[in-house]
Amino acid sequence: MTTLSQTTPRALHDAARAYGDAPAVHDGEVQLSWTQLLDQVQQVAGALIARGVRRGDRISIWAPNTYHWVVAALASHYTGAALVPLNTRYVADEAVDVLERVHAKALFISGPFLGRDRLAELRTAAPDLDIETIIVMPVEALSGVTAGSGAESFAESASGSAPRDGATSTGRADEAVVAWSELAGISARTPRADIIARGESVDPEDISDILFTSGTTGRSKGTLVAHRQALSVVRAWVACSTLHSDDRYLVIPPFFHNFGYKAAMLACLVTGATIVPQASFDVPQAMRMVNDLRITVLTGPPTIYQTILDHPARADFDLSSLRVAVTGAATVPVVLIERMRGELEFDVVVTAYGLSESAGFGTMCLPDDDAETVANTSGGPIADFEVRIGDHGEVLLRGPNVMLGYLDDPENTAKTIDSDGWLHTGDVGVLDERGYLKITDRLKDLYISGGFNVYPAEVEQALARLDGVADSAVIGAPDERMGEVGKAFIVRRPGSALTVEDVIAHAKRTLANFKVPRFVEFRDELPYSAAGKVLKRQLREENS
Repeated sequence: MTTLSQTTPRALHDAARAYGDAPAVHDGEVQLSWTQLLDQVQQVAGALIARGVRRGDRISIWAPNTYHWVVAALASHYTGAALVPLNTRYVADEAVDVLERVHAKALFISGPFLGRDRLAELRTAAPDLDIETIIVMPVEALSGVTAGSGAESFAESASGSAPRDGATSTGRADEAVVAWSELAGISARTPRADIIARGESVDPEDISDILFTSGTTGRSKGTLVAHRQALSVVRAWVACSTLHSDDRYLVIPPFFHNFGYKAAMLACLVTGATIVPQASFDVPQAMRMVNDLRITVLTGPPTIYQTILDHPARADFDLSSLRVAVTGAATVPVVLIERMRGELEFDVVVTAYGLSESAGFGTMCLPDDDAETVANTSGGPIADFEVRIGDHGEVLLRGPNVMLGYLDDPENTAKTIDSDGWLHTGDVGVLDERGYLKITDRLKDLYISGGFNVYPAEVEQALARLDGVADSAVIGAPDERMGEVGKAFIVRRPGSALTVEDVIAHAKRTLANFKVPRFVEFRDELPYSAAGKVLKRQLREENS
């Protein structure tokens, strides 16, 4: 029986041997085979080693989805460092907070992109930020801006003028900044045998990644996950999603999130599927990529599929190659699953549930589950997890892939993982007779109206059945008599003339009276996190 590799460097070696010249990454004009990807990863790893990166160090990436992210992430792992992805929506102060907390040894950062120069922002926010190596990743194919200008803009802000080509500046910031194009030369200082030895020295128990929680319940916390855990959950995800080496995977979820990093990048690593990154979600561009590249796998939150289904230009593109869809992170209407299977003709449509504290995964549906099951549950436990419902309906998970703990935070670790090893998720749910999990809400999202518990997800599911509703979010609003009452935020479908009275009447027809929203507000769009979750905290703050 073949033993599966338990570290990403060894998994990459396996992929290069098994898939060789087959496409590993396709990003615009850049196409890398699995053999070429291994070569690039080793080259970048050699540069990092030459710059002093050691096993156990931490390396961050603050950049959009491009092939550079894939190479940088796997190269970081190859050196034995822990990967610390940064949310591309972070402002500089948030990025600095994480970089300082992990004591980042190196940082991969994009050049100017979509109106932001993150290097300049960092320098302004933290002039004395101590990172030994900052590697500027080019984004000219995406924004028309060269990598060199990004490096120079940081150097200019640090010392008042950009260094000449080939010149060495005496400024600390200048010495730290390296252009992506320089990595090959730097890597030449590290013998190839030493690079390979470093990759092979990585242990399954070494930390592979530190992903930071969204911070919706306070300061964000870094979750510590080992290599063996990351690969174990990914292989379980692959088994349910039916991913294989002939698939072409359009990666819209950001790489900094588990959905993009593990359920996409690492999933392709262990199956040989092709990674096709999209730097920023654009519906016509996504449909064009499906059409032109014969994309077979498309994952993400429900809003991605909803916007494609409702786009007026959808008929202009051939989307018939689509095979697999995996969604979650928000309420999934039954009608959406039915439309995905019927109109987009996906063979496999499943939902999943997980959180960073469970290495990104926990439960998942099966390909032959019906639409009601896929929409209303998150499936059964995968990756050797046990699931049970604890006090107040809280979902508890236990198994070998529960995080090792929070970074430098034993107090919150002990609060989250009890003495019996159960991870307290903070989510409210129920288990059906099959052991399938249905998430009803976050503990903090539950509100009490007139003494009755109301779970917004249930109300949102009902509103999704109303013709004209494209999206909805429900929160509890303060009320003198009832304690709290529901307020629904509705995004209409294009061309809909839906009224407040229509929404209330529908809710009264389908829900118990205490669940009917008292207030309805129409919006052009809802606030979403990069992971596709509605930012209900923001809605509450706006209505407090």
